Amino acid sequence: MKPVNPQATPNAGKLLQYLSEIGGNRIITGQHTQTAAMEEIGEIRKITGKEPALRGFELLSYSPNIRYETGDEHCRKEIDENRNTLEHALEFGRNGGIVTFTWHWFSPLSGWDKSFYSEKTDFDPEKVLQEGTEERKAFYHDMDIMAGYLKPFLEEDIPLLWRPFHESEGGWFWWGRKGPAVAAKLYRLQYEYFVNTCHLHNLLWVWNCPLKEGYPGDDVVDILSRDLYEEKGTKTDYRKEYEELISVTAAQKPVALAEIGILPDIDMLRKSRVPWCYYMVWSKGFVMTEEFNSHEALQGIYGSAYAVTYPAGPFH
Repeated sequence: MKPVNPQATPNAGKLLQYLSEIGGNRIITGQHTQTAAMEEIGEIRKITGKEPALRGFELLSYSPNIRYETGDEHCRKEIDENRNTLEHALEFGRNGGIVTFTWHWFSPLSGWDKSFYSEKTDFDPEKVLQEGTEERKAFYHDMDIMAGYLKPFLEEDIPLLWRPFHESEGGWFWWGRKGPAVAAKLYRLQYEYFVNTCHLHNLLWVWNCPLKEGYPGDDVVDILSRDLYEEKGTKTDYRKEYEELISVTAAQKPVALAEIGILPDIDMLRKSRVPWCYYMVWSKGFVMTEEFNSHEALQGIYGSAYAVTYPAGPFH
């Protein structure tokens, strides 16, 4: 399997091939970390003696249009704790870890507090699609800055699982407020700009929406993914959600649980072989307490031969 970008770097191609082969045979363990302290990793190591092979990093504090003074105490704390995460991502990638990014993008224009939320900004994503608008200009301005932050990974041929405009099936983020079809068009704009103008050929493009009307096209998607937050106590291999996701296209692409609250049941998964190539548990309370995932569940998945933990993967 080859990346959709014909100019993809060798390691991007290597990672995609690995992901395409592993689904249904094993699953890559993953954990989101939204602070520079990455306390979730230490907690997993303490409980299981192991670390996830895939690590998620948050980019919200790198948004160019943060209005720090309009944020409440929680918003300012989240921004402050997120600073310098790129340095940790670069180090993890250098050491053979699989890196994925989440960007809660503060709206390119206007907004207050956590303006990645639709309710905190009047930014209209549909106007980005119109030539000559201030919204379009601001959109490209922010992409230019973000491309600069991603360049060091390109220079070291560290591939990135890049998942822009996530959860567009809902209207809670500004990029989804006009529906997933608009978000899919924004995704295409970013793909074309990052690939053809910024030459970020180390990105693997991860789409994150289970609705067919929001699918941007086989030519710009390497990996299908979705975010799922099940009820506490749920035991699942996420088969139903897998079937829903693959219905968006007839193309054979790797599939991933890009964000989850509840770990997949490793015994169910080992038997059913639902071909998720990786999962990523969300941060803080989803792993720092037993409210969502017990220590027993963590030990079960990290101790299973079906799960890939760090250091393992295509770069070890």
